[in-house]
Amino acid sequence: MKTGKSNNNMIYDVIIYGASSFTGKLITEYFYINYPNSENFSWAIAGRNPEKLKTTLNEIIEKNSHIISPKINLITADSNDISALNKLTSQTKVILTTVGPYAKYGSKLVQSCVSNGTDYCDLAGETQWIRKMIDTHQEEAEKNGSRIIHSCGFDSIPSDLGVFFMQREALKRFQQPLKKISLFVKAMKGGASGGTVASILNVIIEGGKNRDTAKIVAHPYSLNPRDEMTGPDKYDQRSSKYNETINAWTAPFIMAAINTRIVRRTNALLNYRYGKDFSYSESVISGKKISGSLKAKLLTLTIGLFYIFSSISFTRKFFIEKLLPKPGQGPNAHQRKTGFFKLLLIGKTKDNQKLTIEVCGDRDPGYGSTSKMLSETAICLACDEVETKGGVWTPASALSEKLISRLQTKAGVTFKIL
Repeated sequence: MKTGKSNNNMIYDVIIYGASSFTGKLITEYFYINYPNSENFSWAIAGRNPEKLKTTLNEIIEKNSHIISPKINLITADSNDISALNKLTSQTKVILTTVGPYAKYGSKLVQSCVSNGTDYCDLAGETQWIRKMIDTHQEEAEKNGSRIIHSCGFDSIPSDLGVFFMQREALKRFQQPLKKISLFVKAMKGGASGGTVASILNVIIEGGKNRDTAKIVAHPYSLNPRDEMTGPDKYDQRSSKYNETINAWTAPFIMAAINTRIVRRTNALLNYRYGKDFSYSESVISGKKISGSLKAKLLTLTIGLFYIFSSISFTRKFFIEKLLPKPGQGPNAHQRKTGFFKLLLIGKTKDNQKLTIEVCGDRDPGYGSTSKMLSETAICLACDEVETKGGVWTPASALSEKLISRLQTKAGVTFKIL
């Protein structure tokens, strides 16, 4: 159910902001193929450069010439022009944005959405920026009915909705929540996301410049409501470890730094449905025996060197930025199509009753699956009867079962009890 103030200028259900970016193009094509403009559902694309928007749209139309679609409107708005952004956000129910790093380019767009009572979703994995958006806009978003949802891609939908799905099943089976859940990256294939790399680098740079920012990034409950930033978890896995639950070696998972915070915020926003003593962790399965141990140590070393080199301006500029993909760069169509991810989640209740699920995606996590997850989040906000009021939410706390259903039927993301 769409909440908040009515808007006589509203024309669209969804506007895709940043449609000419790498991920934006994938999302625009996804909409073009699966959700053609009609009397019942309308959408447009927007961005800073009108020529790039035209080129993007023409390429998609030419590639999908078998589809007869009504005209797709193009809207120009710079991320720093609040007047243009207000005109943009007042025309739609939902803004879907791919324009990151969000700490650099996203703040005024969120401000505009909140001011106009417009719903919003993004791919942000920048903990310090999300904290800032919560502190700045929570009260006004509640008042205006604007639902703001961050982290709607591979970080952090599989983690957040995977835990929600699991806890829902535990309550049915055991009449109690799972006290502890561990997520393990079982298998994953796909090229690195340039946008994700840029966001991680921006977090490291901001943390290096400001100690308070570094503390926010490191705090395990940094995204919880301000007076509820406590719990049993202390820090993410930092070294290689042998896990007796799965009888295998594990290594740190670089996305845990945002995923775990989102999951813990969900628990708090759901009035601690998982319990106030709920514990959550994420890691990567590296294998068994000596080979698994060596692989875990190598992955741990690689992540450590990445953070060290990224913290030093010289090595960041001449090594990290040159070796890793830049925003707008990513895997080709074949790599996206043949990519996938498999996540294993194992949970136990306080009396050791066990539940295991698998969350899988049928495309590469960074782009193929992410573009579909963000798209369905926006459509869920625009079209589904979701009784969530205004505020800064997480995917699971805002959309829960409705989004799980969409992801399974539309986006190739599955949640399976083992």
